[in-house]
Amino acid sequence: MNGIEAFQHLRAEATAWRRHLHENPELEYRLCNTARFVAEKLASFGVDHIETGIAETGIVGLIDGKCGSGPTIALRADMDALPILEQSEKLWSSKVSGKMHACGHDGHMAMLLGAAKYLATTRRFKGSVALIFQPAEESGEGGQRMVQAGIMDRFSITKVFGLHNVPGIEVGHFGICQGPIMAALDEFDLIVKGRGGHAAKPHEAIDPVVIAAQIIVGVQTLVSRHTSPMEALVISVTKLNGAQAYNVIPDQVELAGSVRTLVPGLRDFAQGQIFAAARGIARGFGADVEFKYCRSAPVTINHPEETNLAVKAARNLVGPACVDEKISPRMGSEDFAYMLEARPGAIIFLGNGSTSSLHHPGYDFNDDALPYGIGYWANVVETVLAL
Repeated sequence: MNGIEAFQHLRAEATAWRRHLHENPELEYRLCNTARFVAEKLASFGVDHIETGIAETGIVGLIDGKCGSGPTIALRADMDALPILEQSEKLWSSKVSGKMHACGHDGHMAMLLGAAKYLATTRRFKGSVALIFQPAEESGEGGQRMVQAGIMDRFSITKVFGLHNVPGIEVGHFGICQGPIMAALDEFDLIVKGRGGHAAKPHEAIDPVVIAAQIIVGVQTLVSRHTSPMEALVISVTKLNGAQAYNVIPDQVELAGSVRTLVPGLRDFAQGQIFAAARGIARGFGADVEFKYCRSAPVTINHPEETNLAVKAARNLVGPACVDEKISPRMGSEDFAYMLEARPGAIIFLGNGSTSSLHHPGYDFNDDALPYGIGYWANVVETVLAL
């Protein structure tokens, strides 16, 4: 196993890749240039087999070890950017207005590419490594589509590992836990149907704006008074649309939001109770509601054995003091959860330092973290596929 010094020589090259990818962001599945860049780099490293066009623009590359037969494990990086206007003011800021790598997927790709170069050169392991470059993580669909495309069976993958950067954790530090580590993501749309009228005569209308306000407050009691404080539930109303004029009470108001849960059973609870609460409040005012609930990524659950392997790999790289194996779960979501439903595995957090938060227009991946991600991936492979 190797400490961080063994990977510092890859930092400059990985930084150049990362900044190129940052300057040229693409969204969802429309990753033609990004995928081409990744595939060309993998080919230049001597990766044994490269398959492109999976789930539209996904890629899997295979590297065979030189130390005998063995299983195949997978390492995954996401590739898509976000529809955000960048405000980082870095020299390598996005060249595409309204699109930026605000979640660090540029760094994730660069770290996995660096690991690919290292592993294709050294090959000090048994079996094979599958390098998964996935589209459309931000929409919560790409991981599921790659699983549905059959990559786990086609490439005989037995275990799968993920990594995500986290601002606020010191560079060179890792965090992980067994069991639920990231929340499920659900989304809802709610239409409050009242009766419109003149703003000067609210008594002649059934005001859906007032009802919507009551619903927004009311659904929060599902969190504070109807679920255990030991079982995390987050309900956030994030959209509110009504009339476009100052003097009009609209016929209806549209609400939308997200639900985050760490306990799978709470998804059923939230779906049923948001609708019941909203309908009850609306009907109390003489109105009604239409409700749509859509389930996206499930709870991201780390498997015990693979979590322990991830901890061992991280500690081999940076030492025990820099690896927190009992980090608190995060309420963000990850479609890597679909891969963890298909195969045992684990996702780990890597510190990005004191940068802006993820999905913020001022965010930028910290290039100081690149050797740590590269080294972690290499140590995972040499730990799991030990000689």
